[in-house]
Amino acid sequence: MTEQHSIGSGFGATSTADEVLAGIDLTGRLAIVTGGYSGIGLETTRALVGAGARVVVPARRRSTAEEALAGLDGVEVDEMDLGDLESVRAFAERFLATGRGIDIVIDSAGIMACPETRVGPGWEAQFATNHLGHFALVNRLWPAIAPGGARVVSVSSRGHHFSGIRWNDLDWRRGYDKWEAYGQAKTANVLFAVHLDRLGEAAGVRAFALHPGGILTPLQRHLPKEEMVERGWIDENGTPLDPEGFKTPPQGAATQVWAATSPLLDGLGGLYLEDCDVAGPAPEDGERTGVKEWAVDPDQAARLWAESARRTGVDAFATD
Repeated sequence: MTEQHSIGSGFGATSTADEVLAGIDLTGRLAIVTGGYSGIGLETTRALVGAGARVVVPARRRSTAEEALAGLDGVEVDEMDLGDLESVRAFAERFLATGRGIDIVIDSAGIMACPETRVGPGWEAQFATNHLGHFALVNRLWPAIAPGGARVVSVSSRGHHFSGIRWNDLDWRRGYDKWEAYGQAKTANVLFAVHLDRLGEAAGVRAFALHPGGILTPLQRHLPKEEMVERGWIDENGTPLDPEGFKTPPQGAATQVWAATSPLLDGLGGLYLEDCDVAGPAPEDGERTGVKEWAVDPDQAARLWAESARRTGVDAFATD
């Protein structure tokens, strides 16, 4: 894996999705964007369509997605619930039946800091939805993911600093902490990209993970107002506070769009990105910037892949 260090992209924290796409023509390209109808996912869809791509948005709330995306040419909406592996399978089968190839997959949907919730056979919901659902989706879509240039983008978070993979209690059965559970899920998003890149490189398919930045979007729907006030995100009236450095949704969408399209990333993969550049290692002083070593460890990535394949029952790269 290429080391984590800046490649001097020329973009930064305030760059927007439209700015990083300037001069890039995506005509004839097809992208799948989970969560592509809300928050930074919606901005991602808008930007990709604006550059000429056709975008498929699988949505848990189909009618909500159709309303949000109304008037955008080149967008298709289908049904899919990442927390339901049968729903993921059904969507993938419908898409594969169209015979189309996929140039870009952006795994942008997610849940954050929700109350303790179980899905499937009792899995913790953040790990299951943010990681396992996307793992199953990409593996099922693999036959359509175009060799020789496709990219898979896994939207993680600086929240991965909260926790590595808890191998002794993946499903939080011995005391639930909503933020550490979120951290584990976001670490899983990075490890997924690390190992997928290793597996897909021979076919010319590269994978990246990223922190989009702090953005106030519907992702915060599970957080009480009092907690967001206490964290200094908003004031008592619900107005965002500047000191926390929140990005706008177009700025928040920029890094994932850059990851999916930038020619500066040609020949690279398995990297964690932030602010439209390759991130450096997390500093030892505890500041939550850069990437934690546990999130890019290739052995951890391989172990998580095997466990995810066991849980979901799908592995596009299985040899037996």
